[in-house]
Amino acid sequence: MEVNNEKISNSTLTSLCEEFRKNNRIDPAKFEQYEVKRGLRNADGSGVVAGLTMICNVHGYVINEGEKSPEEGRLVYRGIDIQDIVGGCAHDNRFGFEETAWLLLFGKLPTKGQIEHFSSILSKCRELPNYFAEDMIIKAPSPNIMNKLASAVLALYSYDGMPDDLSMENILRQSIEMMAMLPTIMIYAYQVKRRHYDKESMYFHPMIPGLSTAETILHTLRANTKYTDEEAKLLDLCLMLHAEHGGGNNSTFAARVLSSSGTDTYSAISAAVGSLKGPRHGGANIKVMEMLEYIKSGVGDWEDDDEVAAFLARMINREAGDRSGLIYGMGHAIYTLSDPRAVLLKEAAYGLAEKKGLGADFRLLEKVEMLTPKVFANAKGVDKAICANVDLYSGLVYRTLGIPEDLFTPLFAIARMAGWCAHRIEEVTTGGRIIRPAYKALAKPQKYIPLSERQ
Repeated sequence: MEVNNEKISNSTLTSLCEEFRKNNRIDPAKFEQYEVKRGLRNADGSGVVAGLTMICNVHGYVINEGEKSPEEGRLVYRGIDIQDIVGGCAHDNRFGFEETAWLLLFGKLPTKGQIEHFSSILSKCRELPNYFAEDMIIKAPSPNIMNKLASAVLALYSYDGMPDDLSMENILRQSIEMMAMLPTIMIYAYQVKRRHYDKESMYFHPMIPGLSTAETILHTLRANTKYTDEEAKLLDLCLMLHAEHGGGNNSTFAARVLSSSGTDTYSAISAAVGSLKGPRHGGANIKVMEMLEYIKSGVGDWEDDDEVAAFLARMINREAGDRSGLIYGMGHAIYTLSDPRAVLLKEAAYGLAEKKGLGADFRLLEKVEMLTPKVFANAKGVDKAICANVDLYSGLVYRTLGIPEDLFTPLFAIARMAGWCAHRIEEVTTGGRIIRPAYKALAKPQKYIPLSERQ
């Protein structure tokens, strides 16, 4: 497939950009003058309250007499702490993502029979519609799997006999089917990308009924279809931890904004996928892996705290790494002392990382976690609580599982589909109004000038 990126010359683009910049500058001071809550954030960094939800609570601090007091992070699904959900599944040595998805969708923990029935439904719905793979994926390869997920979700509209029906029954059907099919779409998109862009062999394995979502992904991804129970359970944990994170996160809010307009399920979820792709959101775990390689090549002794700290300081000062001034995987909008997802993932993943020869990498990330708060405070002169977020470890966990970097963020999307759909249903059934925040208009009045008189 030929892609033409030269229809508009570079000189033309440069000229057009200059024209835009000349007429569209907004003085940063105006945002303070008009008390604009940029990013829908309050002055203390907390989010502007835009709605109510029963699905999830993300807790990382308390406001006491106007001051933010850091606390250990908590992630609560439908009133149940994620640590309890993970602990319960680990105690029984069983997969938990399907149970988590049920809890998010319906608001109550499923019985054994309900889990089995729900898992069976997901298994039956994993196959794509007739000719969908050929027409929407194989014939239109994408260099980025997230873009293919977004376009494929949107394309499912054309294969649905009732795409615009907003009844609870129909949205629930669409949600379950998308949750089941997204792993299949991801694998197809990745294999086609390998063949077209990487010039490697592609292979498609048949679905095996009865496998969990995590097992299905590993089975269809690997050339030999083999995986261990330990590997599948670790991937299952990743899916559980990424399944939901409150209505205010960027991708979920995108889904709720579109849902509030009365649009169809596929349009709303496709927008959420597009949001998640961004490096400020779901794409951050890839940036952590890039950062890790910078540190490994720039630090002589990985065990030397002072040497690692000095390199981190250079990163903050835009002198090393990608020169963004960021230490990826550190800090969060809500979590201050700890991100419970990072804590759980770190505990579960270390053993397998050692077995796979990635123990040194894992320990280097631990050192980044330990040293960054002090390095940041010294560099910025700000005493701020900074903790590792889930992205610091998730990328290395995926690498430990032999999952290619192309699929790091798509796996996040597969997990978050449960949360997105739960929030869409909640918005459609309880929202009641289209989400429409205000923007202050700054353009000065000007007269219309006839074309013949313009300079």
